[in-house]
Amino acid sequence: MNKSDFEHVSGLSVSRETFMSLENYVDLVRKWNPAINIVSKKSLDDVWRRHIVDSVQAFTCVKCTGPWVDIGSGGGFPGAVIGILAKELSPNCQVTLIESDQRKSAFLRTVSRETSSGFRVIAKRIEDVEPQSADVVSARALADLSTLLEFCERHLKSSGSAVFPKGITWKKEVEAAQREWKFELDPITSVTEPQAVILKIKGIERARSVPS
Repeated sequence: MNKSDFEHVSGLSVSRETFMSLENYVDLVRKWNPAINIVSKKSLDDVWRRHIVDSVQAFTCVKCTGPWVDIGSGGGFPGAVIGILAKELSPNCQVTLIESDQRKSAFLRTVSRETSSGFRVIAKRIEDVEPQSADVVSARALADLSTLLEFCERHLKSSGSAVFPKGITWKKEVEAAQREWKFELDPITSVTEPQAVILKIKGIERARSVPS
């Protein structure tokens, strides 16, 4: 995908330097994928639309001028993409990726260094990392919504926003989560898959059961 096509599909205008950083990241994904299985072999053929543009949506649906924490980052979608974009478009946003797999953490540190994007990588389990008090928490293809909200309870400040790309079954996940949690929900239709959404969530708190 060239820069013009990327900007048309994503709706985001970036500098040539930022686009080259994204290209560098894609090259690193292709290089490392056979060893650590960052994405499926099939989706690697459509990595720009399936993974890069899909991750861009998480960045564009919320403004961040402080700590942004991506949990269970895997190969860096959306966290590494957010880190690359933030360097130009939101320089006060400090991006941290949490990934317990040591090999994938090593890959993410390589991406941060070779794209000069400067995002931080913590190689620990999400529940073992000290509370981050983040303005934004994001995660993609990590867990069901109820579990993600538990992670937010630890790492997201009370005034912050959570950003979770979700697939076709997102309504069922929301219904299940609402049995345990109260939250404000803004489902944003995905530009890469019309039946998928980006869930933008605020005001997260545990639901209080009413005594009988």
